[in-house]
Amino acid sequence: MKKIGVIALASLGLLLASCGDKKEAATAGQEQSVAEKKGEVLTVDTVASKVNWKAFHKGGFAPRWGTLSVSTGELSVADNQLTSGEFLIDMKSIKVDPASVTEKDKKYTDLEGHLKSADFFNVEKFPTADFKITKVEDLAAGAQNAVEGANKTVSGNLTLLGKTMNVTFPAKVDIVEKSATLKAQFTVNRADWGIKFGTDETDPAEWMISKDIEIGIDVKADQK
Repeated sequence: MKKIGVIALASLGLLLASCGDKKEAATAGQEQSVAEKKGEVLTVDTVASKVNWKAFHKGGFAPRWGTLSVSTGELSVADNQLTSGEFLIDMKSIKVDPASVTEKDKKYTDLEGHLKSADFFNVEKFPTADFKITKVEDLAAGAQNAVEGANKTVSGNLTLLGKTMNVTFPAKVDIVEKSATLKAQFTVNRADWGIKFGTDETDPAEWMISKDIEIGIDVKADQK
């Protein structure tokens, strides 16, 4: 195992969340049909939009967190409701927050490089990930640990390392005149996308790392 292997795996994730309580677990399943574009199509502001990630060793120890850039995307709005949307994530843009690497013998830059390697996200072979909305519904009462102000349940196809899974999570959707924002914080299981570093469940490189990855989505789109 490489020297930084176990620490690097702790940072697995796409998809961003700040330090805090565990976020709502997203329901993952088979790929679904993408929602039809209806109404006005708004262009994602790639400067104002981002994806945050956070992951841990088992038991919540030694968290690592950082960001990913959104390279392109759009959201569709009809009758003041979000109807569809998609955005592309630049996997080569993965960043590790220096504040999350506190060990004196570790460098956040080494971690960034390792996450980009074939050990993890293999960004040369898979330079992008994407999310495509399949359904938007009103949020049912009682959702736990959702992003503040959550008002919708969003489902979408998340493609990572060439594998597509449909995920469902609570989100806050705001439509204001000629703009729309989509914000969400939730947890996914990295194993659903086949992301693992150890050879099996008994390998220390695998069992020392939590399978939970906290994801934060903050996407803004405007009329161009």
